[in-house]
Amino acid sequence: MENTTSPLDVHILPFFLKTDHKLFIFSTVYFSFIYLFGILVNTVIIAVICLDLHLHTPMYLFLCNLSFVDICYTTVSIPKLLYILFSGNNSVPITQCFIQMYFMWLADSAEATILFIMAYDRYVAICHPLYYHRMLNKNVCILLMMVIWIGGNVNSSLFISSVLDFIFCSSVTIHQFFCDAKALLKISCGGTEVFYIFMYAEYLVFGLCPVMCNLISYVKIIRVIQHIKSKDGRKKAFSTCSSHLTVLAIFYGSSSSVYMTPPADHYDLLEQVLTMFYTTVVPMLNPLIYSLRNKEVKSSLRKLVL
Repeated sequence: MENTTSPLDVHILPFFLKTDHKLFIFSTVYFSFIYLFGILVNTVIIAVICLDLHLHTPMYLFLCNLSFVDICYTTVSIPKLLYILFSGNNSVPITQCFIQMYFMWLADSAEATILFIMAYDRYVAICHPLYYHRMLNKNVCILLMMVIWIGGNVNSSLFISSVLDFIFCSSVTIHQFFCDAKALLKISCGGTEVFYIFMYAEYLVFGLCPVMCNLISYVKIIRVIQHIKSKDGRKKAFSTCSSHLTVLAIFYGSSSSVYMTPPADHYDLLEQVLTMFYTTVVPMLNPLIYSLRNKEVKSSLRKLVL
């Protein structure tokens, strides 16, 4: 059998393409709704923050970036999937596949970095309120934004360079709804050594380290909140962190479940369902969590609408 390192096309084969007609229709409606609703709510969050001068603070700057990343998540994967569903052509040129993977990794690493920075923002705001504007001044915020996007692009570039070394021994068909490196890894015949090195480095830099830092930040935050004498003060301090804690739990919980799913074939369906939740539902939930649990965002939204 002839080996090739650069197949012309990748065939996307999610589980709902090979099942009954009702599930196919449901999948089409589901992804269309998720995409349009996710774009709408994230765009509203960005618009509210940009138009209300009272929200021009570091915390909402980071939230604005988070909403932009969530738009990228769904835009990178869902429109191409809808094209596959409507056209019936599940063949994706390898170049498009690599581009899709590049931007998915960019969004993934950017979101992990933003959530880490948002935890630091809450830590400074609660534990060192007198130094907040000094520690998170305009120049620092610009630097942090550069770290988010430059770091994400560097991470994506390194991953794509490692995937280019994959060797495929036959037709490239992946059981996933977008071009996913883990799915390609399953069907590769070799050339994966460099990828594994980058993957373990990714888990350390964008997984373990941010999680540990987030935990340490919130342990210190909780200790400070416990020493606040007034009940209203404690409630107000914790309310500023509750939305971020919820988003953190959903993001790391869903991403961990995807990457920890065993690579065996009989786990394909479970992995696809978990990936759907991680890459389509979570980006839609983030703005809802922040808008429903944040009084300032709800107040600004009312002012713009009424």
